Amino acid sequence: WQDDAVERFASSNHTDVIAQGVCGLVADRTVDVVIGGPPCQAYSIAGRAQDKNSMKDDYRNYLFESFIEVVKQFKPKLFVFENVPGILSAKPGDKLVIDRIFEAFQEIGYQVKAPAQMKDAIYTATDFAVPQKRNRVIIIGVRKDLNYDLEAVYHAIDEKKTTHIQTVADAIGHLPKFMPLPEPMKINGKNVSHYGDGEQIAQHSPRYHNPSDVQIFKQWVAQGMNKWPNDKKINFYNQLKGKASNHSKYRNLEWDQPSPTVVAHLYKDGLMFIHPDAEQARSISIREAALLQSFPLDYQFVGSAGYCYKMIGNAVPPLMAEKIAIGISQFLDQ
Repeated sequence: WQDDAVERFASSNHTDVIAQGVCGLVADRTVDVVIGGPPCQAYSIAGRAQDKNSMKDDYRNYLFESFIEVVKQFKPKLFVFENVPGILSAKPGDKLVIDRIFEAFQEIGYQVKAPAQMKDAIYTATDFAVPQKRNRVIIIGVRKDLNYDLEAVYHAIDEKKTTHIQTVADAIGHLPKFMPLPEPMKINGKNVSHYGDGEQIAQHSPRYHNPSDVQIFKQWVAQGMNKWPNDKKINFYNQLKGKASNHSKYRNLEWDQPSPTVVAHLYKDGLMFIHPDAEQARSISIREAALLQSFPLDYQFVGSAGYCYKMIGNAVPPLMAEKIAIGISQFLDQ
């Protein structure tokens, strides 16, 4: 695994990074801010619920140590560490991950919120004009020798919040429609289930859906099945597919609400991201997923459709990142 990871890392980086490494690129320059965060899969509450050992055996539980090493190496004035709220309760060993993180940063000379106060560091993407309910923990650390006021940094970020909630309609309501074909067909060797003029917008085309799913999507949205009790939704799926699942498999977006968290699982299917227009009877396109994450309309994603969905689901919403960055920048300027 390690050899494969190193090979993939090298092949995906700029030649200067490969040749010099991060230390070579930074050289003797001062680093004001380090921004990052380890993969969230091991900390995700949903992921832990589906793993037989609650992700306790997953090596990604400890990748925060690599972030700490970067901070220790470059000694920035402050750092921004982002992850899912599940990191506050993750306990792969005999100790909470958040306790380990707190102690490690203290040891290398950085002040962060105490673990008991970390719930105050949970931000929602809708606070920053992103049309999506996406909660994230934003851990800020300041170098102790600079005597910065940690709470003042958070206050600078809080000042960038908005009270106007962006909805699914605001984000994707203007896009061209795709209507289901009477029967799927093959065009240029590709199975097609919908038609429309959305191709004029890059990466706005629906994935293929079989006739059964098309009818389910239409029925789900038209009958407002999102509002059904959870057990009824589960029974609907199990009876329909002859399964014995404990989870509801379908959900549509609501025009007048922000989207639920856009997830990387979209690369597998879009059953939990059914378009809110019953007539279209489809899941959301790559472009729609990107707009719900607040990527600009002209931002291009490179790779297969599945890879693009995965990239978007794993991303930090750009508008959220921008507002946090502006708040920190203004704090440093002051």
